Amino acid sequence: MWPVPNGSVLWLVVSTLLGASEATVRIGVLGCGNVGSAFAELVAQRADVIAQRTGVRLQIVSVAVRNLSRQREFTLPAGVLTRDAHGVVSNPDVDLVVELIGGIEPARELILESLKSAKPVVTANKELLANVGAELFAAADTAGVDLLFEAAVAGGIPLIRPLRESLRGEPIRRVLGIVNGTTNFILTKMSEEGMDYSVALAEAQRLGYAERDPTADVEGFDAGAKAAILASIAFGARVVAGDVYHEGISRITAEDIAVADRLGYVVKLLAICDRDPGSGEIAVRVHPAMVPKHHPLASVRDSYNAVFVEGDAVGSLMFYGRGAGGMPTASAVLGDVIDAAINLRAGTHASLGTFTRTPLRPIDETSAEYLLSLDVVDRPGVLHAVTGVFSDNGVSIRAMEQEGIGDDARLVFITHSAREADVQATVRDLGDLAIVKRIGGLLRVIGA
Repeated sequence: MWPVPNGSVLWLVVSTLLGASEATVRIGVLGCGNVGSAFAELVAQRADVIAQRTGVRLQIVSVAVRNLSRQREFTLPAGVLTRDAHGVVSNPDVDLVVELIGGIEPARELILESLKSAKPVVTANKELLANVGAELFAAADTAGVDLLFEAAVAGGIPLIRPLRESLRGEPIRRVLGIVNGTTNFILTKMSEEGMDYSVALAEAQRLGYAERDPTADVEGFDAGAKAAILASIAFGARVVAGDVYHEGISRITAEDIAVADRLGYVVKLLAICDRDPGSGEIAVRVHPAMVPKHHPLASVRDSYNAVFVEGDAVGSLMFYGRGAGGMPTASAVLGDVIDAAINLRAGTHASLGTFTRTPLRPIDETSAEYLLSLDVVDRPGVLHAVTGVFSDNGVSIRAMEQEGIGDDARLVFITHSAREADVQATVRDLGDLAIVKRIGGLLRVIGA
């Protein structure tokens, strides 16, 4: 039997025509932080409407937490909270499991236990899926139940479902976008208010956009995990977090931002997944990039996310919205729970199919245009020596300008499309020149 597409709408029609009675699906939740509390609140608020529209009544019967006495934004009924996560999974009164604890273990073990018990699982765990997703997908197919994860990438933005359902037959060429709200907030502050990186980061931490230890966000690990998931679903390939080249924003300076702005660009941290139409190789990477101001991604501000999907038939599609936050993420979790509950009642599930081992193109073999700035001594022959290094490494210069004179002289170059390895060799050779005092930020140019 085929999985139910657009579950709530279709089931409403079917249940109305057939006069199907309301069924209760009992939910066990693992973790009750910001997202878990928001999810419980949404279920309480919308249970009646969901039941009317789908014929399925959602009921949270057990929630595993670390601290029973912690004050939560949403108060759960007495007796629902427990410290025993395995007890929630093995509870015969639990039909469906929602995993919101994060990390690899014990989340992996608990999800596998749930699936082996034929209980569908909804998760928002990007780290887990980016590392052992193939194992979990196979376990779900073997058990014949759903494993759904819309909330794992881009928060409340419907992105995974269109990729795995609506665009399943579409030859996707590229997925490109902003998938980390923390870094986008920081870069927005640097671009619009002239803040230094450290000041913008402190502001993000004060407002709760950045963790006390922001490494996962600012060094690109979070976006890299999301890129691995997107590439896996878009291309049907086995891509894990370790396959993704990641470069963060901690080295971006106010000067880099100012140079980009003057040249008509905005700096963004992008996740890029593309497939070479000839070789079939996949390149998956995360790094700062200069986006032309006329490009839609340039106008994505603060903590918002936006993702472009480019296909042969559909052209370019853009998904935009809040990429994080308790309520937006919980909304995505709830959508998955409704679909999983409907499929459970119908005795079917949505399969992701098999994931092939596709050759991955290393970052050194990718190509882009690049911006590079150099602080140099101001004397005759400097420009000739510098451009000679570009030429020796096979990197063609598209545009060049000089800022300042004397000790303040700076050269800014934008290249034609060049191979990453050749550009990196150019940077190394420039560093060996006595006339080069400092090499500024190296930024790739995307979407020109």
